[in-house]
Amino acid sequence: MTQEITGLVHSTESFGSVDGPGIRFIIFLQGCKMRCQYCHNPDTWALKSATSKERTVDDVLNEAMNYKDYWGKRGGITVSGGEAMLQPDFLIALFKRAKELGIHTTLDSSGQTFVRTGPMFDKINELMQYTDLILLDLKEIDNETHKKVTGMGNERVLDFARYLDEIKKPIWVRHVLVPGLTDYDEHLVRLDAFISTLSNVDKVEVLPYHTLGEYKWESMGMDYPLKGVEPPVKPRVNNANEILRTAEYKGYQTRVF
Repeated sequence: MTQEITGLVHSTESFGSVDGPGIRFIIFLQGCKMRCQYCHNPDTWALKSATSKERTVDDVLNEAMNYKDYWGKRGGITVSGGEAMLQPDFLIALFKRAKELGIHTTLDSSGQTFVRTGPMFDKINELMQYTDLILLDLKEIDNETHKKVTGMGNERVLDFARYLDEIKKPIWVRHVLVPGLTDYDEHLVRLDAFISTLSNVDKVEVLPYHTLGEYKWESMGMDYPLKGVEPPVKPRVNNANEILRTAEYKGYQTRVF
């Protein structure tokens, strides 16, 4: 008898309205190798956690289906983290079963696990067969600044973006705007230039930094690296939206799901 595939799930959210089109059921998977300074879920970092729960595909989808009536024509499930692609086997099984049930699937990922060779690449290719949309976190275009922000370089992230363009997988690009860290105009210009090389971008979002996760760091006995940094003022958010030309990306409004 084949052993059933399970995943380590940190938590779920029943009525997500910002992580993909329509109303979404959000599944947060456990585990992340990045250490983003502004992370509001540091409790998802550990690959194993006392607060996470091992769950089966059917268990997760049965919970999700309780809310299907609220999704409308554009809603569905979104898998986030942590970094969801650290659990590729579970993710493949989950999305494959979701598509059998007619559920729209969205993956929220930084792309940091991406490689173009070996078994992992085979799994990514299979996963993309069952993935309708990628929310791609382009945290910082400058590699050295990206290392400062996340603890890792952005080479794999940018290559994942190129790969998704090659296979014509729709993406929403997301950039968290942190004053004094990810809001430099010259870097935003470079980010816009990179996004412009991609033909599969349906939406570009500027996400203003917030301090809602600070209490989690403190509750875990960790020093919050951005203590004292305030959210960006509206003119700086508007400036980022203008440089990244967010108003010009409207493919998601007309795409049929």
